[in-house]
Order: sequence, then C-alpha cells, then structure tokens
Amino acid sequence: MPFLLPILMAAAVAEQPCRAALCQADELAPWFRKLVDRRPVHILQIGDSHTAGDAITGGWRDLLQAQYGSGGRGVLPPGRPYRGYVANGVTVTMSPGWQVKSTFGADSASPKPPIGLASYNLTAQTEGASIGLAADASEAFDRFTICALAEPGAGKLSIQIGFTTDEFNLSSFAVRPECKTIDTPEPQLAAQVTATGGPVTITSWGSFRKDRGVTLSNVGVVGSQFVHFGRTDDSVVSEELRAYRPDLIVIAFGTNEGFSPRVQPAEYDIVLRSQIARIRRLAGNVPILMLGAPDAGTRNTALSSNGPGAPIDCNEKPQSIDDIMVALRSSEAAGEGTQTPVQPSVDPASRPLFVPPGLDAVREVQRRVAADLHIAFWDWQARMGGACSAPRFVRAVPPLMRGDFVHFTKAGGWEIARMLQADLAAAARTMAADR
Repeated sequence: MPFLLPILMAAAVAEQPCRAALCQADELAPWFRKLVDRRPVHILQIGDSHTAGDAITGGWRDLLQAQYGSGGRGVLPPGRPYRGYVANGVTVTMSPGWQVKSTFGADSASPKPPIGLASYNLTAQTEGASIGLAADASEAFDRFTICALAEPGAGKLSIQIGFTTDEFNLSSFAVRPECKTIDTPEPQLAAQVTATGGPVTITSWGSFRKDRGVTLSNVGVVGSQFVHFGRTDDSVVSEELRAYRPDLIVIAFGTNEGFSPRVQPAEYDIVLRSQIARIRRLAGNVPILMLGAPDAGTRNTALSSNGPGAPIDCNEKPQSIDDIMVALRSSEAAGEGTQTPVQPSVDPASRPLFVPPGLDAVREVQRRVAADLHIAFWDWQARMGGACSAPRFVRAVPPLMRGDFVHFTKAGGWEIARMLQADLAAAARTMAADR
C-alpha cells in the first residue's frame, strides 16, 4: 500500500477546484480570439438583479466598446417589463394595452405564454398597442431583431426603423417561436413596433451592428434564482439563440440562492448542473463564464444558520475612548487642526451585520461545478476583497454599494467591471504568449 500513497495524494490534490480569481480561462479561448481579431462579438449575460440593473454589465459594456467599438445595445426584454426599468444606452417606451409575464415574481402567475431568454414576454391586449426603442448615438444600429410567438389567430407586428418599414405576420397553424431580423442600409437610432390585426406575444427584441464592435446583452430578473431560468421554454430559447448568436454566455446568479431561508448544497448542485447542461444543449459550443456570487451582508438573524457552517461576523470593533483620543491627538500633531472624532460606522446597539453561511455554500458549489463541467469561473467575492468586503464598498467615497450591503451603485458597477475585464484581459494575454 505505501507505494499507492503518492498516487492517492496526487489525485486528491487534482480534485481540488481552482482557487484563482479566474479559473478555467482556457475555456474562453474562442471568445478571446474573436476579440483579438476585431471580429463582431456578442456577450449574453443572464442573471438576477445584478444583471437586470445593468450597473456592472453597463460598466463592462462601456469598457469593451471603448476599446473595440459598439456592436449595438443587444438583447432586451420587450417593452418596459416592470416599474423603474432602465436600459443604459437606449430609452424604451410602451403604450397601454400590454400584459407582462415573467418567470419569477408578481407576473409569473399562470397562465402565461412560453418565455425566452429575457425571462419576460409581452402580449398585446389592444389594437395599435406599441413599444418603441430610441438609442443613444453611441448605440446606433443597422440590424434589428424581434422574437415573438406565431400561433393560430395571431395578428401582425408593424415595424418602423427610420425610413425602413416591415411587417411580421404571426398567424400560424401551430404555436411556434419565430424571430425576424431587419437590416437597414444606414445606422439608425429608433425603432417602433405596433400590434395590429389580433393578439401578439413578443418574447424579446434587440439592436445590433452587423459587422463591428462588441454587444453586451443583459437579461435578468430582480429577485430570481437560476432555477427560475428553468421556467423558460426550450423552443423559444433555442430560436432566440439562433437569431442572436452569442459568442459568450455569462451566468450571474447566486445572491438570491445564498439568501434563501435554507440552502441545501446538494440540491443546488443539481440545479446548477442541469441548467448549464440545458444551456449547452440549446446554445451549442458557446463558451460559458460563471460569475461566483459576490460578497454581501445582512442583519436578518433568520439567515444566520441558513446553510452549513457559521455566519461571518462583519461588524467592526467599536472604538474605545482611548482609541479615539489617540487618533485625535495624532491628527492634530499632523497639522490637521481640531477634528471631530469619527464615530463607529456600525452602531454596536444595532443587530450584527454578517455574511450568511448559505452564500459561501452557494459559491463553493459554483466553483466545484464550474471545474467539473469545464466552464470558466470568476471569483467575484475574492476580487472585492473577500468576506466582509461589502461594508467597505458601502463606506467607500463615493459609495460602491448601496446601504443594503447587496446591490452596487453605478460607481461600484464600474469598479467590478474593471476588475472582471482586467482578469479576462490578463488571461487573454497569457494565452496569446503561450501560442
């Protein structure tokens, strides 16, 4: 047996998942090559509120488009799917007469028509109901795609893009998803879609440049988990992937899973593997990058035992009067004048701030599954500075996170995007040097 020990020990080490900030980066080689060759590139990110809010994807989009040019705004949920909806780079309008359905939340009740990548669909209830898209100059487009359901008794979509008009007839003998792409001779800034002749259901739309730049599509649902993406329809998702042709799919879930009342790692492992396998089956050989759950904090004591392990205490030790006086004398000696002592940032009398154990459990499953399935993994929490970095982001000037210790400000989104792109660019350079 002794001669087997080195072999067994080597196997145990090999099974340990990568602990770097970016793991399995070689899986992204096809995407890296397209960027290097300056070919049009489309990134499709699906996720929760971090994706839907576009703070991070917006910063990443700006960074990439500044270097490689704009490929258009990309895939969007149709219309204005919820109150407060904002899409950076475009302004979206929606008339009365539409009904919204989703995979999660208040609009997820049945019955609902099949739903695609955007996790929302929009059904016209009124003749002449319309949605409009006005792009910023930086997101001008010469290709417009809209995806809808063809079905018996369906009406038509009248599409106006600059001086280009077209019609999308959705009447069919059977229910099936269909996408229509319209190319224009010159870049445009506006599109208008109007429902006529009967009910219509739109699953997504998007604006692109045909032969240039980077497109970064963000489609997410506030409060959702990856399991909810499983409520999308295979046929719709498949048709949309065929029409939108992403070069990289980014999976950005985990926060809501980690804040669940009870996290069962084995069950989450099954969800993660099955949904990634489904995306691979529908998308084909498209590289996948999974973003590990970011650091976040809570004061909800009910979450202190929501997963294996213990919560991580993120409270600062309150300053003693001696500490405050020493700091005050030091500042005066440095010529800063009389200062008002800074009070502890966390009130000792308040409920403690901590990282729920379920969040770490989710991240470890993500890391292991990414290694097993050979997809790229980015350790978002580690790049923030590790556990309890969320409070530091909240206290930053300007603040990088909101006071809920979960969501990022626009400045914070830019910072996360910068970190992500720096790691991806470094990996691309390493691969290029190794060729």
